[in-house]
Amino acid sequence: MSAAPEPEILAAFEAARGFMPADEGLALYAAAAEAGRLGLPLLEVGTYCGRSTILLADAARRAGVTAVTVDHHRGSEEQQPGWDYHDESLVDPEAGRMDTLPTFRRTLHAAGLEEHVVALVGRSPQIAAFWRTPLGLVFVDGGHTDEHASADYEGWAPHVAEGGLLLIHDVFPDPVDEFTGQAPYRVYLRALESGAFTEVSVTGSLRVLRRTGAGI
Repeated sequence: MSAAPEPEILAAFEAARGFMPADEGLALYAAAAEAGRLGLPLLEVGTYCGRSTILLADAARRAGVTAVTVDHHRGSEEQQPGWDYHDESLVDPEAGRMDTLPTFRRTLHAAGLEEHVVALVGRSPQIAAFWRTPLGLVFVDGGHTDEHASADYEGWAPHVAEGGLLLIHDVFPDPVDEFTGQAPYRVYLRALESGAFTEVSVTGSLRVLRRTGAGI
């Protein structure tokens, strides 16, 4: 039976700002709980306000490992002014730019999970360039352009340990979703074609792959 979060954790997830639906969240949690058995950190790229981080952090807590989340907290492309996913309440009035970091911190505090998360504030490729620790799980949920999605994959997929899991979010095969999900879809295909990953499950737009080979 797949691991599931306690009711209070699921309630915190559902109350947090973000876009991941509950069925995908439960699939993320189950994957994180499984990957946690490797005894390695679990890392996500794309924190936003911490909705998915709650699930990753609780699974890490139960496994006795650390959750790591990477984001510059200035919002991805579709969260900028003029786009459908823009939230004016997340704009820093002094900087005049998106700043999701304070909301993220409040989200983790409310869920009682602050001590189980290391939050790295910066751009994914810059952090990946000096990262040297094997990871039990990498959850790619950052920018949706080919540039950003490819950089996240190239920077972090090599760090997934043998038997570990690579999760890719917002995978939409239909070309009508060119802006929101075609870049993650292309990264997903690239991972499969590399021979390094084998598909484990599909839940909505979430793909779970296992590291089974050496080449990336």
